[in-house]
Amino acid sequence: MNSKMVKARLEEAEGSKKLEFKFNPSEYSVSKSANWSNTPASKGTKAGSKPHYVGSNPQTIGLKIFFDDWEALAGDVTKDVEQLLDWCTPTQKSIRNKKSQPPILRFMWGTNRHLVDHKFYLSSVNATYIMFRRDGTPVRATADIKLSEVPTDDPDGQNPTSGSINTRRTHLISQGESLQSIANVEYGKPGLWRGIAAFNDLDDPMRLKLGTWMLLPSLEEAAELAK
Repeated sequence: MNSKMVKARLEEAEGSKKLEFKFNPSEYSVSKSANWSNTPASKGTKAGSKPHYVGSNPQTIGLKIFFDDWEALAGDVTKDVEQLLDWCTPTQKSIRNKKSQPPILRFMWGTNRHLVDHKFYLSSVNATYIMFRRDGTPVRATADIKLSEVPTDDPDGQNPTSGSINTRRTHLISQGESLQSIANVEYGKPGLWRGIAAFNDLDDPMRLKLGTWMLLPSLEEAAELAK
C-alpha cells in the first residue's frame, strides 16, 4: 500500500501551467442550482402552479488554498497568487481569435473520482497576504477560490469550447461598484444585476468583495437568469 501524500493541484487542460498545493485543502464545497419559473395559478388554487424547468447553472467548487514560503531562503508567494489571478483572464489565443475564453482547468487530487472527470474555469479569487519578511515580501497567503464547471456535452451538438463561454468576459470588482452599476455599464440595464449574481452563485449580492473577479454572462444569459 502506497502511503505517500498525494498533492492536489490545478493545471491547464490545454497548456503547461500548473499550480501544485503545498498543503492539501482540509475541505471543499460543491454546489449546483437550477432555474425554475412559475406561472400565475388559476383563481382558487392554494398551492400555486407547478414549477417549470428553465435550466441549470454550472456545478461549482469552492475551497481555500494556503501558501507558505517562509522557510525558503528567497521565499515569495506572490508568484502563486498571480497565477490564480492570471487564470481569471481570457487566454491570449482566444483574444487573438476575438472570442474571449477563460483558461480551462482541471482540479487534480489523486484518484478523487468526483474531480477527475470534470473541467472548470476559475470564476473568482480572493487572496489575503498574512505574513511578510522585513522587506515586505509576502511569504504566507490564503486564497478563497471558486471553480465553475465547463459542460462536456452540448444539446445543440456544438463543441463545448466553441459555445457561449467564448463570449463571456471577466470583471474585476473596484471600489464603490455594485452589481447594478456593473450591469448598467456592461448591458445598459441595471436590472440585469440579478443575472450576474445568479451566474456567479453569489451568496450575498449586496456585499461584493473588492479585488475579486467575476465572470460576465452574455446579455441573453443575464436576461434569462434575471427573470
